[in-house]
Amino acid sequence: ALADYILLPLPLDAARTPLAELLRAARPGALALGGMLSEEAKAIAAEAGVELVDYFAREELAIRNAIPTAEGCIGVLLAQRKRTLWGSAVLLLGFGPVGQAVGTRLAALGAHVTVAARRPAQRAQAESLGMQGAELARLAPAFDTVVNTIPAQVLTAPVLARLRPGSLIVDLASRPGGTDFDAAARCGHKAIHALSLPAACAPETAGEIVARTVCEMLRERAR
Repeated sequence: ALADYILLPLPLDAARTPLAELLRAARPGALALGGMLSEEAKAIAAEAGVELVDYFAREELAIRNAIPTAEGCIGVLLAQRKRTLWGSAVLLLGFGPVGQAVGTRLAALGAHVTVAARRPAQRAQAESLGMQGAELARLAPAFDTVVNTIPAQVLTAPVLARLRPGSLIVDLASRPGGTDFDAAARCGHKAIHALSLPAACAPETAGEIVARTVCEMLRERAR
């Protein structure tokens, strides 16, 4: 009740956090900060009259968070594959902050990375960094390793059926992911939904990234 600021978890799930009890006890004018806010969490804050902001929505957090995500993704690929990344063809879906972080690191390790992105500018950016840029539809038969970063179902049953038999798919997108996991299993592919890699692979770095973001938000508010 004495706090000016209330720092809440990432993701902020009201089912796992006594959120209503916390926010009802907050003093008027307090600011609550959480990550990946659920609609339920927003509704609870509105009912309690507490301002609730999402630090996970900050662009600088997304960019920094992409680094441990990329390292974690590479760890999954190394653990699951029987060949080096060097010399291997990897299909990367999406070229936002996570896609860029993954793609540049895979390319630095000698992988032949092809980026499938909807926007021509993203495909051009991939090409400017030494990768290939293309559209997804005609690419699938050439790959047995796919990394997805798109939070919409792009690896549908028809696309999965065109991948090489026994392909490895590492899906980094938030739930429900971008892969039809049932269809992947029917096709004989190994599809891994690798969630929360920063916290799983580099928890101290992940915590520092959140801390830097929250402190900057508080400085902006003070100004």
